[in-house]
Amino acid sequence: MALFNLRRTAATASAPQQIEAFLRGFSIEVMPRTAEKVPSFRAILPQGTRVYIAHIEGTPIADMVATARRLHSEGYEVMPHFPARIIPDKATLADWIARYRGEADVKQALLLGGGVNTPAGDFDSSMQMIETGLFDGFNRLHVAGHPEGNRDIDKDGGDAIVLQALKWKQAFADRSDADMAIATQFCFDAAPVIAWADRLAAEGIRLPIHIGVAGPAKLQTLIKFAIACGVGPSLRVLQKRAMDVTKLLLPYEPTDVVAALAAHKAANPGFGIEQVHFFPLGGITTNAAWVTENGGAAGVPADASKGQTP
Repeated sequence: MALFNLRRTAATASAPQQIEAFLRGFSIEVMPRTAEKVPSFRAILPQGTRVYIAHIEGTPIADMVATARRLHSEGYEVMPHFPARIIPDKATLADWIARYRGEADVKQALLLGGGVNTPAGDFDSSMQMIETGLFDGFNRLHVAGHPEGNRDIDKDGGDAIVLQALKWKQAFADRSDADMAIATQFCFDAAPVIAWADRLAAEGIRLPIHIGVAGPAKLQTLIKFAIACGVGPSLRVLQKRAMDVTKLLLPYEPTDVVAALAAHKAANPGFGIEQVHFFPLGGITTNAAWVTENGGAAGVPADASKGQTP
């Protein structure tokens, strides 16, 4: 009886309540050069928020570690990217890990192939990095997911190779002490995301999904990033918006896709999406403000929430 009441409450919650619940525990992504523009993360993000640090090819490891050290000192869970194809060898990987752990107490990592076609050295995939054993002792490892496919991996437009890799990672998670999850590319339409998550579950892939969502940004900016990142059918959402003169100059906000996913999660508590991961393509402060405005307490920094009634 209690279970029935819980499901009924979740399914009939108001849209704002569903969105706030869905955004709780969200994460966000920064780069060293974008983090430098934020005077204080404590002023815009809740304490304990997981902050990914994207490692773009050419970024010095010293800049990555310095950003991790700063975020850790301000009270955030730091998760740097480890892109396999830009790491020349095992010794370099071991050095990066040692520096992150020694200088910023990093215990979480996002492992991915990376957006480079030709590997710089020994590594071509996240699986090869996992097999080194160098991440033993990390308490959380995330791997990449692509709800709309990845033609760099499955060149025929299918998903056979990606699914095989995710099954390998699921098997590793089953025998590992680390918490694992799938962090995905951003999308603009809930329907393909829901279908993809259900497909993974049907294939026996139970890793929790942290769904990628693009934060508020100019429409032209989003379309540029979406094309560069290989976003699939959901790109049509932006293209349709671009054809509407009344919306062309207005900034895009992820309200519709987040509301649709939140409603689906409320109606299906066992649905595989566990958290939201933001790509702040229009700016970190702008993204954080949107979460606070739309996610209620889920986006309120600790200092700002003092004195508020829970």
